[in-house]
Parts: sequence; C-alpha cells; structure tokens
Amino acid sequence: MTSRTTDDYEAMAAAGIRAIIEPAFWLGQPRNHVGTFEDYFAALIGWERFRASQFGIVHYCTLALNPKEANNPRVADDVMTLLPKYLEKDGVVAVGEIGFDDQTPAEEKYFAQHLELAKRFELPVLIHTPHRDKKRGTERSLALVREQRFPEELVLIDHNTEETLPLVLDTGCWAGHSIYPNTKMDEVRMALLVQKYGAERILINSAADWGMSDPLKVPKTAAHMRSVGIAEEAIARIVWANPIAFFGQTGRIAKEDLGEHPLVDQSQLWEGNSVLRGQTPRRA
Repeated sequence: MTSRTTDDYEAMAAAGIRAIIEPAFWLGQPRNHVGTFEDYFAALIGWERFRASQFGIVHYCTLALNPKEANNPRVADDVMTLLPKYLEKDGVVAVGEIGFDDQTPAEEKYFAQHLELAKRFELPVLIHTPHRDKKRGTERSLALVREQRFPEELVLIDHNTEETLPLVLDTGCWAGHSIYPNTKMDEVRMALLVQKYGAERILINSAADWGMSDPLKVPKTAAHMRSVGIAEEAIARIVWANPIAFFGQTGRIAKEDLGEHPLVDQSQLWEGNSVLRGQTPRRA
C-alpha cells in the first residue's frame, strides 16, 4: 500500500475491507543503502498505519529482507542486523516476505536466518514462492522449514498455484494465493481450487503494488466465489477467519480493533502531517 493512492484506500473501505496486512516488498530497483530499509520499515509501522486508519482500515505489516534483495551484498547483512529493532514493534505480525526468487545460495542463507529470527521473536513467517520454477522453490521451502524444525502451523506459503497447493496442504503449513489481473492466479481459478480443496488453511490476498495489480482482488474474488455457489461460511473463513487465525498467533491482532464500525477521525495528525489537502476532516 505504500505505492498506492488514497483513492485506493477509499475504494477498499467502500468494498468492505476493514484490515490489511502489508508485506515488506522491494522497490522495483535495487536499494543501495541500508538506511533506505530503515526508513521503509519505519514508514510501514508509522505513516502507512496512520494513513490506513484515516479511511477506517486497520493496518498491519510483515517485515523482512525481500528474497530478491537477499542477493544484494551491499545491504543484505546490514538489513538482517537492523530487523530485530523493528520485529518487536506493534503492528508487525510476521517475518516476511522471505523465501526464494532465483533460488540462489544467498537466498537460502537468509531464508534460514529469517527463520531463526522468527523463532527468537515468536512470530510466524510469510514465505514467497518464486515466479520461476515455482514447484521446486516450494518443495525446497517446505524442506528448509522442516530442516530448521520451524513449526509448520506458523508458516504461510504464498503465491500458490494449482501445481503447488497440494504440496502445501499435505503439510501443516497454511496456503496463500495472490490474485492478479490476468496472470498467475485469478478469481475463476481460485474459486475452482476452493471447490476442490475446501477452505481449511487457505488464504487469498490482493496483489497490490507499484506494478499491474489491484487492491480490490480479495473482495472481487469473494464475489466470484459467491456467484458460483461457494458457501458463505467458506468465503468468510478464507477472507477473514483464516487470516486472523494465522497472523493472530502473534497475539498482536486484537479482535476489538476489527469491529464493524471502526472510528475515523481525519482531524488527527501523524508527526504534524495529514492525508488531507484542505478538505474538511471526516469523523465517523
């Protein structure tokens, strides 16, 4: 959401979205200094959390050295040194995204280090499966979790497809699916997977970043599942109960913060700043 506009937040609130979990992502080009990560992490737990609240949305995040940037020796070790300072902060509900991009030795090294950090801070992990050779990357991710003796119930394997979902469900891990416009996973395919495998340990998320993506894909997928006859209980489990159950293992998600009528007060400021540009503050 750091790359999205307030229009997106307004549309998400109108679609019924009451909470989001934003994973630490990469910039689109290599970062050159560890200080850029420090500012980014601070923004995720500070300004972005405030910005979401101005539209009635509760913001949580996951923090990590992104797999793609694990291959950047200029910053990787320093980011790992920096992470503990932020993993203990309110609003941080997992270590992530971690995992594989090109499936290099460096990525595997930092994957294992992130699992150790997650153990230390008693946090679950959000694991990115690679865009290329996804099945092999998923198999290696699951193997590494076992080798590190990391609790499978604290693992969310994300970006699954028809090829990888059965692999994940055969373990104790949770299975995430990123819904994109016209690629990787869409509403129709996701509904077919739910019809085949059910709703247990299955989550979906909107691919929403600086690229071709759509922050409304979760409600759009829920609407499509409803249109093809998937039960309301299963839909609610996938888009609400399962995420709360998984990320709530941290104890950092308070259900009372996720009420049906979140308070909005746009007269509030964050370090002297507002999302408004002369508009009348909304209070509701």
